[in-house]
Amino acid sequence: MTVRGLLQLPNSSTRRPPRFRKKLVSAMALFLLPMAWFSYRGIQNYLTQPQAILVLGGAPERENFAANFARQHPELPIWISSGSNIEYTEDVFSKAGISFNRLHLDRTAVDTVTNFTTLVDELRSKGITSVYLVTSDTHMGRASLVGEIVFGSRGILLKPVSVPSTHQSEPWQKTARDGARALLWVATGHTGSTLSRHFGGR
Repeated sequence: MTVRGLLQLPNSSTRRPPRFRKKLVSAMALFLLPMAWFSYRGIQNYLTQPQAILVLGGAPERENFAANFARQHPELPIWISSGSNIEYTEDVFSKAGISFNRLHLDRTAVDTVTNFTTLVDELRSKGITSVYLVTSDTHMGRASLVGEIVFGSRGILLKPVSVPSTHQSEPWQKTARDGARALLWVATGHTGSTLSRHFGGR
């Protein structure tokens, strides 16, 4: 065999077995599909005008912020999930000149996941397909993830509006836990509330 022929022989050491290629394609798909989904949701969100304001309770500054935000959007109804006592909430919005006809106070939720699961079907039944999501900046990452899963399962878009706070950033374990709980709810209708009690509370 000539030297040229030897040079043209395939180098078996650089070949990848078919099983490796299949694994590589699967890994790329697992990475690209979520990216494509969130890109699609982002475009949808950009093009859609919110039809309501959803405030997640848990800190009085969220309701104070939401009252001022609602004045800038006088046409939008407001849902407040849990939060301060009703008298305080009504006083905050009354002082901001917000009509009680716009307020929907829901005290069913006990944590971040149920903030969304208790309201998603009510909002959907009213034809709402996009909402402003108001919560603390340190809580927004976890809330957005849960909301994208729960509300996204009903075709409702979220437009985050962060409230500045002085709280410490939340640990990533809470975000992972509640993301798993949200997926569980979509699959089974159960929120996995026991997980919340055993791993870090709300």
